[in-house]
Amino acid sequence: MSDLPPASHDEQPPEPVRVIRLELSLQSIALVICALVACFIGLRLLPVVLALVLALLLVGTLNPAIGLLERWHLKRTPAVLVTFGLLFVVGAGLTILTLAPLISQAQSLVAHEPELRNRFAAALAKSEYTAGFATRLRELKYDSLAASVASSMLTASTQVAGSVAYAISAVFLAAYILIDRDRLQGGLFAVVPRVYHIRMARVLLNLETIVGGYIRGQALTCALMAGVTWILLTACRVPNALALSMFAGVADLLPYVGAMLAVGPAALVASTQGLTTVLVVVATMLAYQELESRVIVPRVYGQVLRLPSSIVLVSLLAGGALMGILGALLALPAAAAIRMLLLAFRTSMPGEHIDDARWRARDERAERQYAERAGTVPAKQAARIALQISEQRLRQEGDRAIEVPMTPGESRSH
Repeated sequence: MSDLPPASHDEQPPEPVRVIRLELSLQSIALVICALVACFIGLRLLPVVLALVLALLLVGTLNPAIGLLERWHLKRTPAVLVTFGLLFVVGAGLTILTLAPLISQAQSLVAHEPELRNRFAAALAKSEYTAGFATRLRELKYDSLAASVASSMLTASTQVAGSVAYAISAVFLAAYILIDRDRLQGGLFAVVPRVYHIRMARVLLNLETIVGGYIRGQALTCALMAGVTWILLTACRVPNALALSMFAGVADLLPYVGAMLAVGPAALVASTQGLTTVLVVVATMLAYQELESRVIVPRVYGQVLRLPSSIVLVSLLAGGALMGILGALLALPAAAAIRMLLLAFRTSMPGEHIDDARWRARDERAERQYAERAGTVPAKQAARIALQISEQRLRQEGDRAIEVPMTPGESRSH
């Protein structure tokens, strides 16, 4: 006889154990392996990838000028050669005109460095909060710093030579891509199903607008910064105005921090002319930078870059952390391109709403028009037709960059 208590009728039978099985197909495993191999190869070929990116940036920047020459009844190859020739002549002319004065003024800045350092230390010593920094500044020794800089320059010389070689290769690659544009586009459209041709053509046009507009805008704003700084320093009789203005133009490439980098050296050298000159130089440069960010940059870039401020900041931080200064320069066009691709595939961003029915109707009309005109023509001609249709549609909509209205809180960031 058992001593166990009798079973209760209210007790529920134990729930069956759930077994979760994760089964990966051979196709999924192959895709993961291919992705890992592609990442490894990309890291190993990073200089080549950067050269290709630089070539594509040049293509997006110079293609509108080449298109203008073509509209003036100049053939494609001569138009490319004329554009690159003019670019080389302008660059060589600016180098010849500015290199000798720039070197002499840089040498003058180095020669007057002890005097400038003593002036700055004397200004810091006037306050009890900065007196310690003044003492350290006066006691600063350059022997160990010069030795470390010399060894670093010797080590980096091979890297600089390699970078110059890759940059020259990128220029020639850009010229080849521009000359052979039609055949390359035909090859690209040949491997893509025709149902996606209109969307791909719109993506290519938008990428050209984003990249080209950003680079041309950067060049113009940097030139304006250098010109304004040179006029200001020359009018204030600040020595070495050309070297300081060139530094200010290059520093203007960097968003946010470039402003402080440009003002600091100019104010330091202007201190040789007195406190009034320093205040005039600092106030004028800060006022111009505010004018540039509020008025000039939105007009120059137009609707090329339209990114929320949070995305701008995160992009700059990520680009700088991954690739340094080059990453910071490429961060904004890369972020704008990614955002454009998300919109091209109808993926809503936070705070945005896309009317899928409206966009689907427009896509269907464009695809019907493309199907009627393209038919069974070769891929090279089909690419030209798809680009013409997409360009006409974007021009009619009045927005060649990103095809949705700006949402509240977005900004056109430099």
